[in-house]
Amino acid sequence: MRRLVTGKQMKEIDAYAIQTIGILSMVLMERAALAVADELMQEYQRRGRKPVLDARVLVFCGTGNNGADGAAIARILHLRGISVSIITVGDRSRWTGEMERQISIDEKLGIAIEDFGGYLPGRFDVAVDAMFGVGLSRELEGEFREAVAFLSGLKPEFTVAVDIPSGICSETGRILGAAVEADLTVTFGYEKVGTAIYPGKGYCGRVEVKDIGFPGYDGYSGTRFFTYDTSDLSRIPQRKQDSHKGTYGKVLIAAGSGGMCGAAYLSALAAYRTGAGLVKILTVETNVQILQTLLPEAIIASYPEGMEAEEPEAFRELVERECAWASVIVLGPGLGRGRHVVKLTEYVLLSAYVPIILDADGLNTVAEYPHLSEFFTENVIVTPHLGEMARLTGQEVETLKEDLPGAAVAYCEDKGVTCVLKDAVSVVAGKDGSVFINSSGCGAMAKAGSGDVLTGLIAGLIALGLQEDEAASLGVWLHGLAGDRAAKRKGDHSILAREIADSIMQEDDNGRTIQQGLCGNQP
Repeated sequence: MRRLVTGKQMKEIDAYAIQTIGILSMVLMERAALAVADELMQEYQRRGRKPVLDARVLVFCGTGNNGADGAAIARILHLRGISVSIITVGDRSRWTGEMERQISIDEKLGIAIEDFGGYLPGRFDVAVDAMFGVGLSRELEGEFREAVAFLSGLKPEFTVAVDIPSGICSETGRILGAAVEADLTVTFGYEKVGTAIYPGKGYCGRVEVKDIGFPGYDGYSGTRFFTYDTSDLSRIPQRKQDSHKGTYGKVLIAAGSGGMCGAAYLSALAAYRTGAGLVKILTVETNVQILQTLLPEAIIASYPEGMEAEEPEAFRELVERECAWASVIVLGPGLGRGRHVVKLTEYVLLSAYVPIILDADGLNTVAEYPHLSEFFTENVIVTPHLGEMARLTGQEVETLKEDLPGAAVAYCEDKGVTCVLKDAVSVVAGKDGSVFINSSGCGAMAKAGSGDVLTGLIAGLIALGLQEDEAASLGVWLHGLAGDRAAKRKGDHSILAREIADSIMQEDDNGRTIQQGLCGNQP
C-alpha cells in the first residue's frame, strides 16, 4: 500500500520534520534538488540523443520555495558541467528567504539568470518547471500564466516538473487556469493526490516519488488517501487444499432484463474468475437458455416478466428466498427500467443481510425513486460512473469531476455506504473515512460491459471473505490489472469486456499467475 497526500497534508509533514524533529529545511531542499538533478540526467541519458554534458537546461523559478528548489537544481547541474540558465517569474519582492539564498549562490557561480519579462529565448533541450509547488490553490494569471504558455512554446525535448506541474491543484487534480505539461514529475516524500487523478495526471508524465528524509508521521489532518502496488497481491485470500465450493462463497447476481443478459453473464463470469465457489443468476425467464449456454457453470433462477404485478407475494417470496441463499448479492447490471426493477430493488434491500453491490440500473432505480436509499445499510457498495452519480446526487457531471474524492466521500458519509466512483481513475470512499485512488487500468477498458466485470469481481472478493471497503478497493485495482493484461494481448482498440474477465488472476508479464505463491502448498 502506498500513501498519497494533498498539498496541505504535505506541508504539515514538512512542518513536523522541520519544527518538531529539527531537520533543517536547507537539508531537505538540497536532497530534493539532488533527486531532481539525478532524475533529469538519467532521463536525458535514456533518450540517448547526445552526451548528457552537452545538454542545455532552462529552469523556470517562481517566488517561493519551489523556485528555490529550482535554483538549487540549477546549481547542481552547473557544478556537474551542464549548461544551465534560470528564468525568474514573479515579483522579486515576494521571494522567500530560501529563494534569495539560492539565487545569490547561483549568481556567484556565474549562472545566467534573467527575469521572465526581459528574456530572449535561445535553444534548450530540457525545461525545468519550478514555478509553483503543492500549495497552489488559485487560478494562474498574469506573468505566471504567460510563463506557462511560453514554456510550452519552447518545445524542449522534455520538461521536468519539481514536485508537481505548476497549475495543478494538489488536492483534486484540477487545472487552475493553465498548467505545465511535464514529461517527468519528481515529487518528494509521497505522491500527491492531484498527480494521480485526471486531468492533473495527464499533465505529469512519469511520476517519480523520492525519499528526501521526511520522518514517518501520521498526525496530519484530513482524509487518508492510498493506492496499491504489487505487494498488495497478498491481500487476495489464499485457497486451501482441504476446501470445497461452499468454502468460497455464494454470489447472487440479480441482473438482466429480456434480451439484455450480457451484463449478467459478464458479472457472473468475473465472479467465477475471481474465485467465487458458487454463482447464481436471478433473471427473467427469457434469458435462461442463452445464459445456460454462455456460462453452464452458473446456477440460473428465473421469474416470468410481469410476475411482480400478477403474483406480487410470490415474487417477493422468490426474491427473499434467493437472498437468503447468498453470501453476497449483485443488483442491477442490465436490469433495464420498469416496475419489476423497482420492486426487485426494494425487496433485495429490505430482505438481504449480506453485502449488496448496487450497480447500473439498480443505481438508476434508486436515483429515480430516492426513498429506496433509506433502505441502505453499511453492507451496501454503490458503483456509479459519473453519469449515474450525477443522477444519484442531482449534481452536474462537470461539478463532480472538479473533486472526485470529495464527491465519493460526501455520498459515503451521507448514505453510510462504500462508494466506488468510476472514471478514468476510479476512487473508492470507504466507511472508515479513507479514499483509495486507483493506479491500474488503461483506456482500452472503455468498452461496454467493463463495469459489469468490475461488479462481479468485487462480489467474488467478498465471497472469498474480504470486507466491503477492502473488496471494493482491491477489486478496482485488480480490474485495472486485468484490463492492462488484456490490452497487451489484444491491443488498445480490440479488447472485449469478457477478455478483461478472462484476464482476472491470470499471467503477469513474467508468465506467472497472480495466484502463484498464494495458493500453492497450503495446508
